[in-house]
Amino acid sequence: MRALLALCAALTLLVSACTGADLSGTRLRIAAGSSGGVYFQLAQPLAAAWSAELGSDRPEVQQTGGSPDNLARLRAGTADVAFTAADVAATSTGRPELLALARIHDDYLHVVVRADSGITTLDGLRGRTVAIGAAESGVAVIAQQLLGVVGLDAPGSLTVRHIELGESLDALRHGQIDALFWSGGLPTGAITALANQVPLRLVDIGAAMSAMRSANPAYRSATIPRSTYPQAGGPVTTLAVPNFLVVPATMGADLAEALTRGLFAARPELAKVNPAALSIDARPAIETTPMPLHPGALRYYRSLKE
Repeated sequence: MRALLALCAALTLLVSACTGADLSGTRLRIAAGSSGGVYFQLAQPLAAAWSAELGSDRPEVQQTGGSPDNLARLRAGTADVAFTAADVAATSTGRPELLALARIHDDYLHVVVRADSGITTLDGLRGRTVAIGAAESGVAVIAQQLLGVVGLDAPGSLTVRHIELGESLDALRHGQIDALFWSGGLPTGAITALANQVPLRLVDIGAAMSAMRSANPAYRSATIPRSTYPQAGGPVTTLAVPNFLVVPATMGADLAEALTRGLFAARPELAKVNPAALSIDARPAIETTPMPLHPGALRYYRSLKE
């Protein structure tokens, strides 16, 4: 009997070692950006997948101002996981308190105007009213950089409004603004919804891309295909920037590994809410420069090679 009890105890220890820590009581908060954006769309099935992976309550999905707000929440301890664009994450270089779980989809800069506006180039924004995203949002970071590159940042060049995507689209619909900037995955559902009601056009920014890549190496030139949205005009050259899932460095390795594993297990459900999730793949997921990978996430990626 003693031998049997000893064997059972040994087996229990072995199972515990294999399965890792009990994470069933974990409560998570996900900083997920604007309700009309791809971050927020992906966060919904991701929260469900993490709940199943951990055997815990469904994480809280927070509506936020965007990447800078998301990282600020991580640092303040009011969020546990955040979506962020790589150019904003680059401002965290040398700050070891934040680490990445994965590189996920790329965001594409949209410069959206009404098809009847007559605006076909960035210079056509001169003298107009333009929404560049909520103050301190990720899209505002890109928009301000781009406006500076093309000489539209001088006082009087245009009127800037700091409003989030939903309010921007409503203002464009009613002619209260002439253009809006948005950085998000393809397609962004809120833009598709408006394009089905009001003829829209995307503005090509190809002429500014060389200067933008020099300004930030996280940026690359990309194309938004004509078929992405019901819009006037053809495909446009624009800017793309990778996105990361980020956590505090203080997060335990077992939890970080479980979240990374849950992300990849959830890919089919993520792709159902937005095709941007189809680009989530383990090979590029480890490319999170300039933000280091969390040791728990790295442990997951190494396990794939065993």
